[in-house]
Amino acid sequence: MSLRNRIRALSIVLCGALASTMLLAVDARAEEAGWTVRDRPGGPTAELRLDRASGALGLSVSRAGETVLAPSPVGIVTERADFSTGLSFLGRSDRTVDEHYRTAAGKDRNRTVHMREARFRFRTGAGARLDVVVRASADGVAYRYDLPGDTGNVLQETSAFTLPEGSSAWLGAYRKDNENLFDAYTAAGAPAGEYMMQALFRTGNSYALVAESDLTGSYSGARLVHDAGSSTYRVKLWDPQVRTTGALTTPWRAVVTGDLATVTESTFTDDLAPASKVRDTSWIKPGRALWTWLAGGREAGQSLEMQKGYVDYAAARHWPYTVVDAGWYFDPAQWDVTDPDWQTHSWIPELVRYGRERGVGIQVWIHHRDLDTAEERAQWLPTLEKWGVKGVKIDFMDSEAQETFQWYDRILPETASHHLLVNFHGSTIPKGIQRTWPHVMSLEGVNGEEKKTNTARHLTTLPFTRNVIGSMDFTPGAFHRPNRPNAGSDASELGLSVLYESGIQNLAGTPESYDARPEARHFLEQLPDAWDSTRLLAGEPGTSAVLGRRSGNRWFIGGMYAGAAHTAEVPLRIGSGRWLVETLTDGPAGPVRTARTVRGGDTLSVDVVSDGGFAAVACRWSPGRTSCDR
Repeated sequence: MSLRNRIRALSIVLCGALASTMLLAVDARAEEAGWTVRDRPGGPTAELRLDRASGALGLSVSRAGETVLAPSPVGIVTERADFSTGLSFLGRSDRTVDEHYRTAAGKDRNRTVHMREARFRFRTGAGARLDVVVRASADGVAYRYDLPGDTGNVLQETSAFTLPEGSSAWLGAYRKDNENLFDAYTAAGAPAGEYMMQALFRTGNSYALVAESDLTGSYSGARLVHDAGSSTYRVKLWDPQVRTTGALTTPWRAVVTGDLATVTESTFTDDLAPASKVRDTSWIKPGRALWTWLAGGREAGQSLEMQKGYVDYAAARHWPYTVVDAGWYFDPAQWDVTDPDWQTHSWIPELVRYGRERGVGIQVWIHHRDLDTAEERAQWLPTLEKWGVKGVKIDFMDSEAQETFQWYDRILPETASHHLLVNFHGSTIPKGIQRTWPHVMSLEGVNGEEKKTNTARHLTTLPFTRNVIGSMDFTPGAFHRPNRPNAGSDASELGLSVLYESGIQNLAGTPESYDARPEARHFLEQLPDAWDSTRLLAGEPGTSAVLGRRSGNRWFIGGMYAGAAHTAEVPLRIGSGRWLVETLTDGPAGPVRTARTVRGGDTLSVDVVSDGGFAAVACRWSPGRTSCDR
């Protein structure tokens, strides 16, 4: 090629590159006011907008032609920079997130993640940098802040969620242990106050569950604050300042959205969380447990003989665990822990031996104050592992402060290294923790069975709120408790064991109450220890909830209704073909089992009593088959 031709070719390349650069600059200027992120057609779309006059960011979410989230403030304020205003756009980069992971517990054990992620880069007039990372999937939208420089401690977020006019809301007032009732409001009509970060809203045919994910000790827990007459719910952090050093990545602010089935079946908050930090998960075994606190209280916790009786009962039912609650150990301050034989004060090793011989593992309750220092954990955790204890139920953290999440960051790898399953009570709610730390079988964070304030409306709201975001230790099965709102419906109490998912399903009844209800006892004996998939069959928050959960080739169904007695109609969305369905409904002397043959997709008619429900199991029909028992 001649020199002239080479120069001409180079000029063409340079002109093309310059034209491309100018086109990108024009596009950036044109898009400066607004950018969209969507994973797939028909899925939710996030729109991030920058107000040119104020330099403030806002985020909205739409789905199927409906506004799910109206333009809502996005921003964060630190000691050295205000990222809520005065921002200018620097650029955008995109990537696809494709992951597959398996969990020990949850709605389903095999998860596939596909999300579109966009990183938007901004700076303040003073040059401080902020990245806003937005993700969209088929069932949700989430964003987080990434501060690449050292901008000092976080003072507040200006993040908020603004609902369209006329939206419905199901909210629970905030408590430090997340144990409060859910009730129904309009988004604008809810009383002024603070609400738990597990709020459900509805606009048209779309639902939106506000939550968070990937919360660690680098940050502070959040709640929602609502002003009277407003449709905006602001994010408030527990701590007045979040301590930071250097760069910071905040938790995800998530909106799980879709129709009600999509939201209920979603694993979005887990999908956002980091991958498992536990390499060997072979020892992690979910399962049913006989929980003896409501059955015997502190007296049971202080009695080896009573606990052996519970082990015998669990063994006969093929339940893999019993849980020994408060009372089994004295205050360690009264023990001389410098004595190498201090552990001999406990009869737990004898109970573990007794349970091992019968195929029943022992889990024990322990107070947070006895594990809140490195020295205490070094005393207790190796000892419990040496004794052969399978898990710990840690109670009374009662805080969502940054300091408390730093404690979670320490206790989680330590319990995993000692092969101890964990159930947190008096705690935060999951927030993706079960993906990252799969030995966490459950968390309380719910106004559960031991409370005396529950309502049928609350029971029918939990599957659409708290239990969406992770395992929930409600402790169903307390037939002997006269103050439960469904006390007139043993069948609905039985159904709660399916309706509510928990990696450790703590069954809270007395052996006597189970023996008095042989059909209920038989159903609980058949109940699997983990689920392969979950489907919403029917329901509306605060009114009714019917879920089907599959284990292998059998479906278990739990239903709960608030209101008058009626005949419920349940679509059997469990697969085509013929099924044998055994339903358990309320009879004059306890649950009654009825078998019938139906086709998948048919409607199952079930008679339910006032504030009642039902339980069922479905298996493939074959000639001569009369039971779904294995």
